[in-house]
Amino acid sequence: MRAPGSGARIAVLGSGSWGTVFANVVADAADHVRAQDPAAPAAEVVLWGRRAEVADAVNRTSENPDYLPGIALNPRLTATADAAEALAGADVAVLAVPTQSLRENLARWRGHLREDAVVVSLMKGVELGTHLTASQIIAEVLELPAERIAVVSGPNLAREIAERQPATAVVACPHEETAVRLQALFKAPYFRPYTSADLVGVEIGGAMKNVIALAVGVAEGMGFGDNTKASLITRGLAETTRLAVALGADEHTLSGLAGMGDLVATCSSPLSRNRTFGEKLGKGKTLEQVIAETRQTAEGVKSSESVLQLGWARGVDLPITEAVVKMMHHDLSPAEALVAFMARSAKPERYGV
Repeated sequence: MRAPGSGARIAVLGSGSWGTVFANVVADAADHVRAQDPAAPAAEVVLWGRRAEVADAVNRTSENPDYLPGIALNPRLTATADAAEALAGADVAVLAVPTQSLRENLARWRGHLREDAVVVSLMKGVELGTHLTASQIIAEVLELPAERIAVVSGPNLAREIAERQPATAVVACPHEETAVRLQALFKAPYFRPYTSADLVGVEIGGAMKNVIALAVGVAEGMGFGDNTKASLITRGLAETTRLAVALGADEHTLSGLAGMGDLVATCSSPLSRNRTFGEKLGKGKTLEQVIAETRQTAEGVKSSESVLQLGWARGVDLPITEAVVKMMHHDLSPAEALVAFMARSAKPERYGV
């Protein structure tokens, strides 16, 4: 991977709200480098989307009208509906597609990747059936070494970052040099990335927060107040930490941006797809009704099953996740789920309980 400021080419695959916003962040970051050093070669950023009309709109108007209407994108950001074109010569391939379709997409894209390209995941889910995270799927399908796989996660609500509001994130890679280079490529005036070597903790934090946000949304939809939601967030963090540590993560990662930070943002904001999805269920809509009116993927709906099975395989108790799975996939009503959760045996509050 070429160093920051050396004219690196970054391809972002996935033109939904977060993929588009992240591509815009990287383009703004490149402009910031040039502003500090006008002689520095400009990084090139290209966005891939499966729908040609979206790519055309980005190129013509510097706007993604389907997902980010009214947001002015960096005019140097280009888009294409041809994945081969997007990946041609790319030093970094950033993936922003649903977790459940990642494996299929990688099979189509692998022949277009440079041999030394770094692959970065923006995804926050766990694959059904295999119980693999995005980085594990990437490693398996593309047969890449650890130093060429990274993850970006944190409290990153797309609309706020699209408006260039200050935000932070974590770039996780076990290879420090790769993490630091990506950090420099992604650092814009309003977007501050930190680095971490704890790929497992960062990914589990991102996957679990979507599941907990569904539960918080249900509570909101049922009309419950802040005590209920704070309890779910706090005990949700305990579940997340238990699972992550069982998988080899550093427990302190879950107290940071990719753990507590992302959890609070996702559970608290009406901009969160998973929280909003749960809220509609809590108000009495059926799962089928909510899915029909939800335009973008709520990763927690499908990932909840994989997360729960992953916990069972490791002997980890995940009561909130289990309640979400029963609501999403086994016709348990929100009221019944609440009763089941509150009826659990009393325990002391300490780490790991």
